[in-house]
Amino acid sequence: MTEIGALLVIIAVSIVGLWIIFYFVPVGLWFQALVSGVRISLIQLIFMRWRKVPPRVIVQAMIEGTKAGLKLNRNDMEAHFLAGGRVSKVVHALVSAQKANIPLDFKMATAIDLAGRDVFEAVQMSVNPKVINTPPVTAVAKDGIQLITKARVTVRANIKQLVGGAGEETVLARVGEGIVTAIGSSLSHKEVLENPDKISKTVLDKGLDAGTAFEILSIDIADIDIGRNIGAVLQMDQANADKNIAQAKAEERRAMAVALEQEMKAKAQEARAKVIEAEAEIPKAIAEAFRSGNLGVMDYYRLKNIEADTNMRDNIAKSGNEPKKK
Repeated sequence: MTEIGALLVIIAVSIVGLWIIFYFVPVGLWFQALVSGVRISLIQLIFMRWRKVPPRVIVQAMIEGTKAGLKLNRNDMEAHFLAGGRVSKVVHALVSAQKANIPLDFKMATAIDLAGRDVFEAVQMSVNPKVINTPPVTAVAKDGIQLITKARVTVRANIKQLVGGAGEETVLARVGEGIVTAIGSSLSHKEVLENPDKISKTVLDKGLDAGTAFEILSIDIADIDIGRNIGAVLQMDQANADKNIAQAKAEERRAMAVALEQEMKAKAQEARAKVIEAEAEIPKAIAEAFRSGNLGVMDYYRLKNIEADTNMRDNIAKSGNEPKKK
């Protein structure tokens, strides 16, 4: 029983040892590369393990590239992997670009990959253009009618502009701006409805794909809906504003008139108060004249007669101005 246990331990240790040996010495992977025409030494595969680079990823990518006729450098591929790149995606993109006659080298492909873009998808988009649907774009023609437009933008990836080029959001924003400009420069909304291709031509002539990662192939107007009559709404708003201004000015004039009337009444009351005050001084002046001998009794009676005659004349004048009753 002891011999059997020792034999089992030896077998287990041997299996573990073989697994460790084959893990650090990938003989099968080296043989696969050899029969595929990829010249790489077994020592280099072991060194890859120590450099924390998975040998299978590099070998599979080199086999794919070699079979496609590409000349790939192992050190460059390892450096790209250590930089955080996706080696398999880069090689797929290089093979697809070669088959589609698209100029793309390893350096540019790795730069695109490290920039965060899917280089393989970009190559596919260069072969099969992508259609982007714009959100509804609202614009107003010169006759004041609002138009709501939807467009389909067909774009193709621009490999040379993928690094540092603007994305889909910029393309959609520029297309929307071009649609607004094209509709806004039209004399009538009927002109736009009759010739929607005028919008496409106007927008395409602006070169909206400059500085972006895409090349605009075509802009097709998918739908145009008529919205509100913005011109009429603006005129109504202007009329209401003018009315409110006129009412405000009239209220201001009325307030000024009321204030002026109140001021005149105040002045009249002030004048009456002064008259009453002056009349109150007359008896005092008469008494003072009597005491000083400047006014006699006959003078006082003549003054009263003149006052009575004046009051009579005023009453006669007032009664003459009243309308006669029938």
